[in-house]
Amino acid sequence: MGRGSPPAPSLAPGLLALLAAALLLLLPAPAAGVNVTAVLAAFPGFSDFARLLASSPVAAELAGRSSLTLLAVPNANLPRSPSAFAAAAGADLADVLRYHVLLEYLSPSDLARVPASGRLVTTLFQTTGRAPSDLGAVNLTATAAGAAVVVRSPSPSPGSNATVLGAVTREPYNLSVLAVGGLIVPSGFDIAASGSESRPSPAVNITRVLTDARGFNVAASMLEASGVADDFEADERGAGITIFVPTDDAFAALPATDRLQSLPADRKAVVLRFHVLHSYYPLGSLESIVNPVQPTLATECTEAGRFTLNITRFNGSVAIDTGVVQASITRTVFDQNPVAVFAVSKVLLPKEMFSRGNTINPGATTPPAAMTPDVSDGPRTPPTKLSSPPALRGQDSKPSSAPARNANWWCIGLVCLLLPLTISPLV
Repeated sequence: MGRGSPPAPSLAPGLLALLAAALLLLLPAPAAGVNVTAVLAAFPGFSDFARLLASSPVAAELAGRSSLTLLAVPNANLPRSPSAFAAAAGADLADVLRYHVLLEYLSPSDLARVPASGRLVTTLFQTTGRAPSDLGAVNLTATAAGAAVVVRSPSPSPGSNATVLGAVTREPYNLSVLAVGGLIVPSGFDIAASGSESRPSPAVNITRVLTDARGFNVAASMLEASGVADDFEADERGAGITIFVPTDDAFAALPATDRLQSLPADRKAVVLRFHVLHSYYPLGSLESIVNPVQPTLATECTEAGRFTLNITRFNGSVAIDTGVVQASITRTVFDQNPVAVFAVSKVLLPKEMFSRGNTINPGATTPPAAMTPDVSDGPRTPPTKLSSPPALRGQDSKPSSAPARNANWWCIGLVCLLLPLTISPLV
């Protein structure tokens, strides 16, 4: 080096180590494994779902994973016996729970961008090797105008599905918890369990399904007492059946003048058959149904053109018009080919029996407001609009990371103070 060259700066070894430590503090910490039971402990409305996870191997499997989305089912929407519900579909409960764990972090804003064509997301169930093809994934699809996001099986012969009700909580980029309207059972369990063996599936016990699902005690009792439920087994063997089941709140809301419970047994059985289509229609098929006027099991007992339901899509949901009552589907209770069971907001009263003086609602160019989903059916009727609970709104745009930001500013300030002190001339 020439005699007139300025001395090269050097870093004192101790201060260099301190500077390096300060810079390391600025680096993002590696994502920790997910403790879902601890996260859900802050939300009593999901305590039953948290207990299911804790009592299964799933909670331990998540401890070593990050960047996940958990589809949690509120207490009011869980079947009374989740194990029996899963067994009815030929599934293991642990695999059903794995199907509720998406191996991708999805915030509410991500859901708002789901295209109408759908978005395929892999679940923890796919990693077990027991899912045929890609049936261990879910297909997220947006309803008309993006009013809601529905979680479906990617199979052409779908399993059950559920609507995303909103955001519960999130740890940014590590865990997002979304509420869904019910347990989701993937398609393909029979394929996975039986391999090449072909065997008929057992008939679905409809009253058992309703009892397990909660909130359908009146309907289950009426079906059992009338003997109509016994007719379903033969119908399941054919084209299948689709059943619209009023909630207990829907029965309680019936006007006293309707006197449904005082009808003779044979006429009451007609009303019950009026709630059943003699074909299997999953929710997606009902949303895009070509012929809106559908005969019911009650039609088969009378003549063509009588006791029919008018099924249309309105305001992002499936509306059902009897000519006297306008109701809507509020959630999927059970969906395994050849049986689909849907909760409806009102008791479906046929105009042939409940015309109220032969006055039928005239057809209007615009559907009446009553066809929108009822909000008076109580907590067991989940909303279909994608929204977060009131206490959680705004979390997506402002995550609670203030402590981390404060720590980063302290580290930056420390570096600025140390940097001038670490430069010293060569001796």
